[in-house]
Parts: sequence; structure tokens; C-alpha cells
Amino acid sequence: MNYRHIYHAGNFADVFKHIIVTRIVDYLKRKPQAFRVIDTHAGSGLYDLEREEAQKTGEWRHGVARFFNQPFDEKNRSLLAPWLETLQHFNPDGALRSYPGSPMLVRHLLRKQDRLTAIELHETDYETLRQMFAGDYQARILHLDGWLALGAHVPPKEKRGLVLVDPPFEENGEFERLVSGLEKAVRRFAGGVYALWYAIKDYQAVERFVRQLRASGITRILRLELRVRAPSPTPRLDGSGMIIINPPYTLAQEMAALAPVLLQQLGEDKGANLVNDWIRSEEKTL
Repeated sequence: MNYRHIYHAGNFADVFKHIIVTRIVDYLKRKPQAFRVIDTHAGSGLYDLEREEAQKTGEWRHGVARFFNQPFDEKNRSLLAPWLETLQHFNPDGALRSYPGSPMLVRHLLRKQDRLTAIELHETDYETLRQMFAGDYQARILHLDGWLALGAHVPPKEKRGLVLVDPPFEENGEFERLVSGLEKAVRRFAGGVYALWYAIKDYQAVERFVRQLRASGITRILRLELRVRAPSPTPRLDGSGMIIINPPYTLAQEMAALAPVLLQQLGEDKGANLVNDWIRSEEKTL
């Protein structure tokens, strides 16, 4: 397992993913009942953008740096607020040096009654994450294969929550594992919100994935994709997507409202676009 997220922390895919995650968490907080977030591929939690690895790729300069301390209008700032305020919390002097990964981002947003389960397989990243959350009674850090969590850790005892699945997509069969794991998890925790991240490199694989989801029988599947450029002639990360099962009823409208600013800040050419549609819903199948 060679993937290390420090090389990619804060890139356009992180920005897109984490804005969606914060909108979901913000929605879950509207009810007083406790909820749990299960992060199956948690990483190391907090990334130093001044480290050699982050500086080497510089991907964050074309992602989070285009949002940090920017004067967005009131509507956009309201929707981006949970994410932007978390960035400011971890960069209190106004200089962008750190990027919070999903477990740290989620933990910052939780209320006293809410809980986080963060799962990481990479030995070094797990140990970093464990030390970072040492003594935190609201966080449970596990050294496991995150794919196992889809069967072993749902439903949470809170009976409400978000399952975030964010694999590195460095091995063959990741799309198939997503569908298989999701089907098992939904049978155990049908009312949960699921957010599945995927890379857009192999367009045929993405379309097969969508067809498999449509055929799965799972209802209420929202597809959100940010493509920052036209398809490349050779495989590269042209975009990223999030499949949301049981999304908040506000999410599709919120992402439609954010589409112009996301494309303006992250788009690289005229081929940039944001896909926002239903694969399956109670009302219709697209």
C-alpha cells in the first residue's frame, strides 16, 4: 500500500469532497439526536502543506489555495462556511500551511453528542492519527482495512450518521468493491447517508460503475462530479466524483448553487463541468 495522501492534500478533489462532506454534516446537525461519522479510509488527519511531499506536487495551490481568504459573496460564503471556518481554525495566523483531512474536518464540526470512527490501514498514517486523537472520547481510531468497516461497523449505535468511503484507487477492482460493499452496508444500515469518492481517470470504468449502481436496486443515489478539464488523451485525474446514498434533501440544490464558483475557481479549460443528477430516486431513474 504505497499511496500517501500528503502528495495530494488540498487538491481540487479534496476541495470538492470536503465541501460535500461538510454540507452533509451540517444537515445532520439540524436534529438534536446524536449521529456518528464512519470514515473508512481516514488517512493521517492533518497535512502540513510546507512538507517536501506537498511542495513537490504543489497540487494544493490549484485547490484549497484558490479558496482560502477569498472574498466570496454572501450566498457562497454561507454554503462554504463550515469548510472555510475549519480551514481558518487550523491556519489561525491567516497563512495557509495546514490542510485538515476528513477525520479532522469532521471532528471539528461535531457537537458534544456526536461521534467519529476513523479507520486507517497504513501503519504510519494510523499511528499519526491515533496520536492526534489520543484522549478524545468522541473519536475511535481503528487500524483496519477500511473495506471491512462497511460490513462490520454498521449500523452505529446512534442509528444516524454518515459513512464516508474514500479509497485511494490505486488497485484494480475498486469500483466493484464500492458497489459490493455498499450493497452489504445498506442492507444493515438502510437509513444511513453514504458518501463514496471516486477518481475520474478511466471514463468507461466510471460509466460501468454508474450502471452497476443503477442495477443494484438501491434507491436515492445522487451523482456529483467535478470535472476540471476536458478528457485527457492519456489517463490522468480529470475530475472526481461523489456518490451520495440517502442525501440530504437540500444537497442537490446546494451543489447546483455552488457550481459556478467551483468551476470558476477550479476549472482549467472550457471542458470543465459539474454533473449533478440522480442515478436512482423514488420518483424516477435517470
